[in-house]
Formats: sequence, C-alpha cells, structure tokens
Amino acid sequence: MSENLDKSNINEEGKSKSNDSEQGLEDAVEGSDEALQKIKSGSPSTQRVQRPHSSPPRFVTVEELLETAKGVTNMTIAHEIVINGDFRIKPVELPEDSLEKKVKDIVHKAFWDCLSVQLSEDPPTYDRAIKLVGEIKETLLSFLLPGHTRLRNQITEVLDLDLIKQEAENGALDISKLAEFIIGMMGTLCAPVRDEEVKKLKDIKEIVPLFRAIFSVLDLMKVDMANFAVSSIRPHLMQQSVEYERKQFQEFLEKQPNSLDFVTQWLEEAADDLMNQKYRNALPAVGEASGSGDGPGPDPVAVQNYAYLKLLKWDHLHRPFPETVLMDHSRFQEFQLQLEQLTVLGAVLLVTFSMAAPGISSRADFAEKLKMIVKILLTDMHLPSFHLEDALTTIGEKVCLEVSSCLSLCGFSPLTMDKEAVLKGQIQAVASPDNPIRRIVDSRILTFLETYLVSSHQKPLPTAPGGLGPVQTELEEVAINFVRLVNYNKMVFSPYYDAILSKILVRP
Repeated sequence: MSENLDKSNINEEGKSKSNDSEQGLEDAVEGSDEALQKIKSGSPSTQRVQRPHSSPPRFVTVEELLETAKGVTNMTIAHEIVINGDFRIKPVELPEDSLEKKVKDIVHKAFWDCLSVQLSEDPPTYDRAIKLVGEIKETLLSFLLPGHTRLRNQITEVLDLDLIKQEAENGALDISKLAEFIIGMMGTLCAPVRDEEVKKLKDIKEIVPLFRAIFSVLDLMKVDMANFAVSSIRPHLMQQSVEYERKQFQEFLEKQPNSLDFVTQWLEEAADDLMNQKYRNALPAVGEASGSGDGPGPDPVAVQNYAYLKLLKWDHLHRPFPETVLMDHSRFQEFQLQLEQLTVLGAVLLVTFSMAAPGISSRADFAEKLKMIVKILLTDMHLPSFHLEDALTTIGEKVCLEVSSCLSLCGFSPLTMDKEAVLKGQIQAVASPDNPIRRIVDSRILTFLETYLVSSHQKPLPTAPGGLGPVQTELEEVAINFVRLVNYNKMVFSPYYDAILSKILVRP
C-alpha cells in the first residue's frame, strides 16, 4: 500500500508531538465505530450533500461573507478547543513599531496624565479614580463563582461606589485603603502563577502608577480565567462539538455549494487507487478488516482510511487541501514532517544495527543512546536551511565512533577502516528518497499507521513491523494523535463522505 502512496504523491513531510501513553492509543482507536454510528443516526440527511461539480457559481453579498466568516471562525475555535489539549488564550501583544501600539500608548498616557492632574488638585478630584474603582469592582466580581457569597459581599460592601462618592465629597476618602483592599482581593482570586505580580503591587506607593499596574495584572487574570473556563467546558464541548461543527459546515455549504470540490477529488483519487488491481492484491487485509473482501470494489471505510493516509504524503505547495480537513491542515503537516524524520532515523538505525555485531545491537542502552544522538542531529530537518546530506555525513562520523566504542567495551574488535567506510556510505545513501532501505522503512511506517486505522476492535494492538523496534515509541506517539484526529473527523463529516462515495463507488 505504501509503495502506491509513494507513487501517487510527491512530497513527504510530517511532525507531531504527544504526551499520551499507550493506554491513550487504545482509547483513540477503540469504540470509534460505535460513536460513529451514534453520530450518523442523528445527522442531517446525506441527501443534502451535493456533488460540487454540478453546483453553479453564484454571487454573495458582503453580509453573507461576514456571516460565513464568523461561522467558520466559531467552528475553528470550538474545533481547536476539543482537538488541542494545550489550547490556551494568550494576552494580546502588539508589535513595538505598529501604529496600533503607538496609538494605544498615546491614548493611555493621556488618560493616566489626566488622572494624575485630577489627583494633584487641591482638593483632589476623584471622578476618574472612582470610575476606575467601579471597573475594578466589576472585574473582581466577574472572577467569582456562584458559591463565593462571602467574597461577593466583601467586594460589594467595601467598593460601594455611592459611599465612596460621599467620602470624596466630604474629603474623607482614603484611596490608599481602597487600593490595599483591591490588592488583597486580587491575591485571593488570582492563579498561583500571578502571585508574584500581585505581590509587586504592594511596593508601588504612588496612586497613578499603582492603578495602572493593577489594571495590567487584572488583564492577565482575565486571560487566566478565560483559560480556566476553556478547560472546564472542554469535557462538555466534546459531547456537542461533532454536531456543532457539522451544523456550521452545513450552513457554510449551503452558502458555498462548491465547498466539497477538493474533498470529492481527494476521495476519487483514493477510490481509484484502491480499485487498481495491483493495489487491491497488495492489501487483502484492508478488505477483510472492513468486510468488503467479497465485493468487486473497495469498501467505503477502506477508501476513507486510505484517503487519510494520502494526507501524510500530500504536496502542500501545489495541491489545495480537502475542505473537511482544512482546520487540521497544520496538524497533518506536522505528522508529515514527523514521519519523514522518523523514516530517516529508522533507516539510519536499521543500517547501523545490521552491520554491528549482534552482541551490541541487542543492547537496549546502546540502541537508545544511538537513537538520541541521531534524533538530535535531525532536529532541524523541517527547516529550509537544513541540508540532509551534510547532517548524514556528521551522523555517519558519530555513529562509527559510538559503534567502535561499544564494540571495544564489549570485548569485540572495533570497526575496520573498510567497514567504517561502508557504514558511512550506507548512512549517506539514506539522503535519497529512493534509497531501498529508506523506502522499506517508509513502507513499514505507513503499514503500521494503516493497521491502527483498521484494527479498532482487535487486541492486542499491533506492534511495530520488523526493523522499527528502536522507533516504536515515537511511532506510537504519532499513531495516537493521527488515529484520534481521523476518528473525530470521520464522526463530523461521515455523512458527506458517505454521500460522495456512494456515487463514486457505483460508477461503471
């Protein structure tokens, strides 16, 4: 199957990261069929999905474009919260030389200068200061949960604006005491990461700089609260996100009927590859796993699985990405980069261990050390400035040194000059995508990922094919994220895929 993937695509890239365990992999691949059936049963009719090639173009208004953009933005945010466990809202940081930052700085300076002038009058004018206290009060109250009755009463009582105005009119207002209460309440409500910033507020004695610093810290606390809210709603959003994303996409599709053009082309290519007799003979397991072994054509599930694998060999520079996976475009690119790096890593290790004595190639500590050395030297492989040939030259030198050192420690003779030259040459040859060893490793990696896609209910879970043992941990990390992303995408867009494939697979 992977050889067919290599022939039908051009570029190979991939990068992914995961902190999940092997149990997480089982969770990712198990139960997806059952969940898919539940989602399908409550999904909008697939009859609404139109073949894009027959959809006539039409003009849209600016209002429709804005509404569509808003819907896509909301769908993207919801998708990101669900898929990305590390999703965080970050404070807005304007570029130093940007016009927006210059204007903001000027307006803020004018405001705080005006406040300073008012407080310097005799007697002081507290109009602006009281308004600031009111804003601070509302912000502090917004941080409270429903059960925080005592804190709510304290804030309401101490920051009573009517009382504060009376005190200001009678010359009895102590603004420093209010600031002290505010700082104390901020210390109570802030996240531990903000303790240091709140503590520094106590060292500011001048009122205007103090208020300015208070608002700065409150802005950070708002971001913290927003991230807390995101983490709190994530489990609930998971339950609703599939229907929400599908609904948003359906609304988008009704406004832009040609929004499945690239999806149709993507699935057609996958179906054509699978219907190729040579490919079908090479993949009996897919037909058996999906229950299509007796039919003349590929099973829709097999087509979808193969289509997702094609995304790992996508030519991102010259081909538009399918619309239904567009929100995860960067993730599939990361997978592609990661897999390309693992292919080179696995090929180098396979070449090295095949030439080393069995006594050292079977040593786990040596294998792990060698893997880490090669991984470090391939770290920047995704950068345009990276030259694989130069890196492999350095890797060849380091590998020969490590192998000879380990051979000596184990009582074996170190590598001869001829063997070193052969090993360096074989490692250098891995730079070519057509290198036989690299192609074998690449094929086995794709087979490994494919097996996970079609083994949802099989136990034990598949192990890495022969020769990939040293990189099995890294492969499982990729598989965890890849399978989870694929299963989620299937649950959201399966009605559209089914409608398209039902027409593709019945063609004469």
